[in-house]
Amino acid sequence: MKTLTLGLTVALTLATGALADQVAGKWKTQEGEEGGYLHVDIAPCGSSICGTIAKAYGAGGGVTADYEHLGKRLIWDMKADGNGSYSGGKIWAPDADKTYKSKMLLNGNRLEVKGCVAGGLICRGQTWTRVN
Repeated sequence: MKTLTLGLTVALTLATGALADQVAGKWKTQEGEEGGYLHVDIAPCGSSICGTIAKAYGAGGGVTADYEHLGKRLIWDMKADGNGSYSGGKIWAPDADKTYKSKMLLNGNRLEVKGCVAGGLICRGQTWTRVN
């Protein structure tokens, strides 16, 4: 009985670890035209990956506590394709107030995030860096 319990405990622990996604964590966006940037919390949401605006920073690096979009979902419906690639999701660009089809590519502590329109012919993107 102890062997069965130990085996189930190990199996559940391994399964839970498999559900954790490599892209999960806090990410710093690239600086915008005016020098400000965001911290985005990326985490599983159901069977997808989502990202929410956690903090906003001004050009001098100080926290902008009254940023109107704090807590707003920035990325949603993203699916892991394997090898650090993600697709099928949407990304909202606060500066343009537009939503784009999105894809991401994880490479270590760097995350390439792209939003595209017109069937993927017109894209804009950033490279984010992992905060934690």
